[in-house]
Amino acid sequence: MTTLLRTVFILAALLMTAPTLSGQEPTESDTATLPSWTSEFSLGFRSISSTALSPDGKLVAFVVREAITEGEKSEYLSHIWVTATDGSWSRQYTQGTSSATSPQFSPDGRWLAFTTKRGKGEDATSQVWRLALAGGEATELTRSESGAGQFAFSPDGQSIAYLARDPETEDEEKAKKEKRDPVLVDQNHKYQHLYLHTLGQTALDTEKPEDDPRLTEGSFHITSFDWSPDGKTIVIGHQRDPRINTGMIDGDLSLVSVESGTVTPLVATAGVEGSPMFSPDGKWIAYVGTGSKAEPVGLGDVYAIAANGENAPFRLEKTPDQSANLVAWRADSKSLLISESIGTTRQLLDLPVEGAVRVFSEQGGEPMAGVIGSPSLARGGTHIAYVYQTRDQPPEVYASPTAGFAPMKLTSINSTIELPPMGETDLVTWTSKDGKTIEGLITYPVGFDRVQRAKAPLILNVHGGPAGVFSQSFTGSASIYLLQYFAEQGYAVLRPNPRGSTGYGRDFRFDNVRDWGFGDYEDLMAGVDWAIEQGIADPERLYVMGWSYGGYMTSFVITRTSRFQAASMGAGLPNLVSMVHTTDIPDYLTAHQGAELWEDIEEYERHSAMYHLDKVTTPTQILHGMNDLRVPFDQGRELYLGLQRLGIPTEMVAYPRTPHGPREPKLLIDVSPRILKWFEANTATSSSAATSAKP
Repeated sequence: MTTLLRTVFILAALLMTAPTLSGQEPTESDTATLPSWTSEFSLGFRSISSTALSPDGKLVAFVVREAITEGEKSEYLSHIWVTATDGSWSRQYTQGTSSATSPQFSPDGRWLAFTTKRGKGEDATSQVWRLALAGGEATELTRSESGAGQFAFSPDGQSIAYLARDPETEDEEKAKKEKRDPVLVDQNHKYQHLYLHTLGQTALDTEKPEDDPRLTEGSFHITSFDWSPDGKTIVIGHQRDPRINTGMIDGDLSLVSVESGTVTPLVATAGVEGSPMFSPDGKWIAYVGTGSKAEPVGLGDVYAIAANGENAPFRLEKTPDQSANLVAWRADSKSLLISESIGTTRQLLDLPVEGAVRVFSEQGGEPMAGVIGSPSLARGGTHIAYVYQTRDQPPEVYASPTAGFAPMKLTSINSTIELPPMGETDLVTWTSKDGKTIEGLITYPVGFDRVQRAKAPLILNVHGGPAGVFSQSFTGSASIYLLQYFAEQGYAVLRPNPRGSTGYGRDFRFDNVRDWGFGDYEDLMAGVDWAIEQGIADPERLYVMGWSYGGYMTSFVITRTSRFQAASMGAGLPNLVSMVHTTDIPDYLTAHQGAELWEDIEEYERHSAMYHLDKVTTPTQILHGMNDLRVPFDQGRELYLGLQRLGIPTEMVAYPRTPHGPREPKLLIDVSPRILKWFEANTATSSSAATSAKP
């Protein structure tokens, strides 16, 4: 039977058996007109990101991404849209088959700059282009051999600073062509440095874009930067090399003279500093730091230092989760707007240089439900733009005055899509074994009777990280785990935020250090018990799935209990002993284990499913990307081969071209139907075995 026919049969069976929201059987006309929560339907929702406000606050540029799956294509296409902040109009500004991202308005508001690979075929590199808001053709500004990354207009609008990696030398290119190109691991780094492009008077009048002067050079890698208000200085965040692991343990700030390129150290502690931002009056530089030491488990406090480097930096008031992301300084240079997770929501906060932090995005005295993302504020601007979504509302662009939070919806990119009946989602809490309060989200089956509470099969879905968090984002969006797809098939999905999660403060995030698979396991299972006690979950039909750290927990859960009928491990790490020196983030894993492998190998073994494999009885599916560097592919293969040798029902699905999670839409939407098929097949097997065993 083909996948398409199997999907048709599953959906047909669902329409015949699933209750409707009203509790009545659907009529023939109802089923003919209502769409279904297929993976293809969820893929139709477009993601929205990267808002940018015009200097006068009247326009918002943003990026809309859609999936392209016709024929042989399986990719995403992003384009830039612009909307008026009075909500009067929205329109797409860039066109074509090449994605356009990272929109920015010029200081005079005449131009919209962005990055794209357009016009040079498959070997094109991303460059900065600009387009007149009044209309006309876009023009390429930079022509960096290795491609332009982050960029920003100078305050006077006469130039653009941008980051670009060191290009290959002529000798390196020649060696590659001649196949004499062995790779020296962790040597010959290609550092990212700062370049300056001078703009002409018109879009076509550029000054030798291929010869943009390089402002910095040396054995360091720039990760972020910001212009001083007078345009004479650029503050940079940098680390000693480009490796992702290095960014967890190293990061300093320096000042760069735009005229001479002289680099002057500003902040260089044993901690990690990054994301620097000048205040509008030029007196202060704010940044995110970890304090006096690196904190790979996760920490992000806001600090400030005098822009001239005099006096020591000082920490501003601690934010609720100590995981701040800087949005912008307010116009008076006395406070900053930041973004941070608070429980299952994401909020905007006001953080003064002197004084207590407060939630800005609140209504009726309470933080807003839902998730605020991609916030932006023009320098000295009167409005803030952002993307907002809730559990049952897809993402759209909103704006609010900065004087007080008064959100206004600006777009209808996704709001016009007719939604099928949805499984409702509740925010719930329960008490773990040690008395700790745990929060989570439960999505009920479509049409679930909340009064009668007929017991439903329950999927325990574990998030990654472990410092991830399940938030109140739209439950119908396309993702690895399609929540509404499972809900339409009659499943309840419980998404706990166990100890180690972001959004509940530093101490909660650090609570699972040297405790993976134990305290967090109790948090998860207490949530399952709660769902059973509430009459939501059928204790005989329990399933577990998770990706990355969620995959780790899935592998560990099946060594500790046989309560689940089937499991699905996505990109999981069942063997911390082999994982710690093969992942691209060894310091992250070492920080959680509290010791190097050779210092306490027993601790690594104690927390690894592979060392307890003889206890597993649960049929387990393994899903893994073949190009995964975060959790190497052989982690999944270890569990697969181990279960095979034990005679435990198992299958492994390897996704080609895939790093730490599907990047192609066709592979992304393959995951949930494949998991459902595994769960249902093993439910049938378990039921048959139980029936045959009866006298």
